[in-house]
Amino acid sequence: MSAPTVRAPEQPDPSAVADPVLLDVADGVGILTLNRPHRLNAVDDRLMARFLERLDEVADREDVRVVVVTGAGRGFCAGADLEVLGDLGTGEQQVAMPGLAYLRARALPKPVIAAVNGACAGLGLVIALTCDLRFATPTAKFGTGFARIGLVAEQGLAWLLPRLVGPGNAMDLLLSARLVEGEEARSMGLVDRLHDADDLLGATLVYARALAAGSSPVSMGVIKWQVQRSLETSLEQAMDDADPLTRASLVGRDFVDVGSRLRARETPSYAPLPAGSPRLGDEPPSV
Repeated sequence: MSAPTVRAPEQPDPSAVADPVLLDVADGVGILTLNRPHRLNAVDDRLMARFLERLDEVADREDVRVVVVTGAGRGFCAGADLEVLGDLGTGEQQVAMPGLAYLRARALPKPVIAAVNGACAGLGLVIALTCDLRFATPTAKFGTGFARIGLVAEQGLAWLLPRLVGPGNAMDLLLSARLVEGEEARSMGLVDRLHDADDLLGATLVYARALAAGSSPVSMGVIKWQVQRSLETSLEQAMDDADPLTRASLVGRDFVDVGSRLRARETPSYAPLPAGSPRLGDEPPSV
């Protein structure tokens, strides 16, 4: 009698069992980690839905004043998962567009910093550009990718990219879909700071914790609104916006409290944004 065939137990798909976006909170900073390292954190429906949930969560947590977004393993986010693109590549499916969902980080009334630790392409680049600052390693690779697979500049990339790198650089990156590494990315304005791979997250957290400890959450939310609005309006409008906001801040809780603490030779501190604070929109946050 022949021995029975022994089949190895099926291994679970890691993408199906792991939380696709991890959250760790300490010292006023919430770290969101895209967690599909076996796929270079490529975007599928589950990861994007969880990412949006996590953004809403940190927006409403009073113990989070600054948000850091990074990737597990050796990549930040390699773009849309090729398996998902393969399913769409028959040309038979109608796809519902997500609208403003991909831009949700811009609506948070808190600073959001991308710590780009590796590949950052396609939809991953969109995620990074919706953050307020981008710190990266010298070997991190950035690319748009869309033109090489017959797609267009997705999810607001045609608006976001020129405002960071200028129209010429944006056209180059979009038309050629070439990859640029950290130093070139910084020289064109795509990246704000470079750190060695071993230091990237630690250096980003040092910066984020300094903001969390030393800057008013209300001020940071209003400033973020002002800068975003200035990209769409004139200098005169920016002045008109700033005047009432300045008057309100001069009698606001944080400014008055700082003054009294400094006069008493005490270290200033700031109250957190209350849970449920409105997302950034057409109107500025309350000072």
